[in-house]
Amino acid sequence: MKKIILAFGLILPLAVTIHHALEIRAEAPAYTKWGRVAMKETQSRYPHASIVDYWHIGSKSENNTTEERFKLWLKEDHREFGVFVTIIYLTETGTIIDIEFRETEL
Repeated sequence: MKKIILAFGLILPLAVTIHHALEIRAEAPAYTKWGRVAMKETQSRYPHASIVDYWHIGSKSENNTTEERFKLWLKEDHREFGVFVTIIYLTETGTIIDIEFRETEL
């Protein structure tokens, strides 16, 4: 009986830790949806480039609109460059108002 209680005492904390880790991993950041939009629209705009990396710069809300800003790093042939993508949408509905692109060499 002591072995069962000891084993349960060792397994329970491990199970709680694993459950907590999976719970954290399951929650995607709020900007994930907009990151996918940024990548899809960038791929449409630069069809011969591959997206190497992306970074969520941040978001800003005012006057019923929200801006999500990203920097994507692209590679096309022997050229690598960055593209800043700003997605502006209605905060309440998620309807996209505008998507802006700006290239950078840095």
